[in-house]
Amino acid sequence: MDRDRLAQALMATFLEELEGHVAALNRDLLALEKAPSRARFGELMTSLLRTVHSVKGASRAVSEALIETACHRLEEVLLVVERQGRASPELMEVCFTAADALDDAGRRLALKQELRGSPLEALLPRLEEAALAPESLRPAPPEPPREPQAPPPAPPVEAPAPGPEGLPVRVSAQKLDALLARSGELRVAGLRMEGRVELVDALHEELHHLRLRLRLRGADEAAARRLETRLAQLGQALAVDRRTLLQATGGLDEEVRRARTLPFAEACAGLERNVRDLALTTGKQVRLEVRGGALELDRSLLQGLREPMLHLVRNAVAHGLETPEARREAGKPEEGRVTLSAQLRGGRVQVVVEDDGRGLDVASVRRRARARGLPVMEDAGDARLIFIAGLSTAESVTEVSGRGVGLDVVRAQAEAMRGSVDVAFEPGRGTRFTLDVPLTLSTLRVLLVAAGGHTFAVAGESVERLLRLGPGDVRVVEGRQMWAAPRALVPLATLTAVLGLEAGAPRPRPGAMVLTAGEVRAVLVVDEVVAEQEVLIRGLGPRIRRARHVSGVAVLPDGRMAPLLNSASLVRAAEGRTAPAGLFPAPVEKKARRRVLLADDSMTTRALEQSILEAAGYDVLACVDGQEAWERLLAEGADAVVSDVEMPRMDGFALTEAVRGSPRFGRLPVVLVTARSKPEDKARGLQVGASAYLVKSAFDQTHLLETLRQLL
Repeated sequence: MDRDRLAQALMATFLEELEGHVAALNRDLLALEKAPSRARFGELMTSLLRTVHSVKGASRAVSEALIETACHRLEEVLLVVERQGRASPELMEVCFTAADALDDAGRRLALKQELRGSPLEALLPRLEEAALAPESLRPAPPEPPREPQAPPPAPPVEAPAPGPEGLPVRVSAQKLDALLARSGELRVAGLRMEGRVELVDALHEELHHLRLRLRLRGADEAAARRLETRLAQLGQALAVDRRTLLQATGGLDEEVRRARTLPFAEACAGLERNVRDLALTTGKQVRLEVRGGALELDRSLLQGLREPMLHLVRNAVAHGLETPEARREAGKPEEGRVTLSAQLRGGRVQVVVEDDGRGLDVASVRRRARARGLPVMEDAGDARLIFIAGLSTAESVTEVSGRGVGLDVVRAQAEAMRGSVDVAFEPGRGTRFTLDVPLTLSTLRVLLVAAGGHTFAVAGESVERLLRLGPGDVRVVEGRQMWAAPRALVPLATLTAVLGLEAGAPRPRPGAMVLTAGEVRAVLVVDEVVAEQEVLIRGLGPRIRRARHVSGVAVLPDGRMAPLLNSASLVRAAEGRTAPAGLFPAPVEKKARRRVLLADDSMTTRALEQSILEAAGYDVLACVDGQEAWERLLAEGADAVVSDVEMPRMDGFALTEAVRGSPRFGRLPVVLVTARSKPEDKARGLQVGASAYLVKSAFDQTHLLETLRQLL
């Protein structure tokens, strides 16, 4: 190996060691700051001095004199701390700053930048002052932590693999990624071979029947018998090869995955330091607890979780937790608690970030959302508005918060990993964010569906159930079509409309899938459900930074590609879009004019609605209240009922119940048009049997006529 290649290899090794040593420095300094016992104090000082000495020796080997000098002076500072028998705040701040400066130096060297003018060089005089005259140090004002940014490309993270003598060797994560990709391709090849085996079996069966026909005709069948025997032997050999290949690839896949796993605590490295710095900046007392740290997860999954967890932890400290004075007044301990936990849920991982702070200010969230023109539902679902880009409840913009960026980044990152994020809170008790992501990012069980002449893949774990829709399964609320689930109304849209594709001809009972994203659901109508398969997942690549509703590409067993749809994005899109009026084939219209029974106690509203209906070609029976409407319905009949809710003698709810309870008119369409817009009013209207519920504040004659056209 020439000198240049040797120098590059030494530098790569040094940077890997430096990263681990900086993490160890931060860990031990944080433990030292918590005033441990004398025995523990001695252990920590020994560990700190050993770490700094190791960095000093390694930097000498790669000729980085500046890092060597800084480590020598940091050693002297630590010896002062050891002699004093305690860690003063001023000396601790110098040590933490030195750890940050060493981390910055490592990043600069990884990018082949000079260390001249770096924070490490600027820190040398302060290190010397702290070592020679620690009593003269003045506490430096804490710098506000920087806003989290997308992390730079991670250096090669090494994972242990068994060596020839059982000793661990170091294998780069990039090599493990490449190996996992190859094992995935082998797995797809095994599935493809399974199809070939089935084809050979089919040919063997066909040849067997052909030989029987030849026998019946008295022809020489010896050649056919020999061919059948050879084909049977080929099929058996293929079946054995297929089993061997699948067993080998399955074992290889499992071993590579085990080599790639790291403890969850690795993804939490650095968070405690970030919490400590942010707490100092905001004047709060915070303790970070990590639970489930021993849980082994895939390295790429942990890498993807780092940034969302950082944003959520910072959000908990900056927004969730109160100051010590406010907590004391609320009867809480002055020290706030942020808990970070991970646990397995089947084939998924749930990461929870929870604090015991003030909870979410939903009123402020709604106020900010209205100011931006966003829809507000006045229910518990409004808490999810905080994940919208640019929406922040902070009163002012600081280095820590106020730009409305952090939680939008969390949502985007979770969805990029085919996951979701949800929030729950108790006023005055705390807030809980839940990240739900798949256990593996390389293979996935998907549902293949057809829409607009194309095949798409949807993560099977996001599909709650499959449906065959009929006209009776759909309700119209404020002009939007909804699926009437047993206990709720779920937004309904077609996949072609959401993706902007050309819709096909309507079907009598179209197929649909119920998608879930956290606590939110939506129904997407598809042209056809093709199959359910395990597929290999590939990213979109660097040239495609963002494709709407698409999170990757699924490699099918036959080699074809299918776009992998982002379930959370589809659910959000379906909430703001309705299925087209032609979802079901339109019935043949009768030539006779339809009769509509109209009930409303307001003369003005009654006259307006009557004129709209008559202009559309309906015969209208206008009534002043529900009682008159019920009597005229019994006497004269009607094809549909349009009714107000609040009326004397018999209101719209009672009228609807009477209609539904009638053997003669039980299936009559009933449309309620009312000023009541609360969710509980809509729920009651549909509960008593209304076919549609329109709110007068959002009244549009087109909605009324289109609703009647669909119902009739």
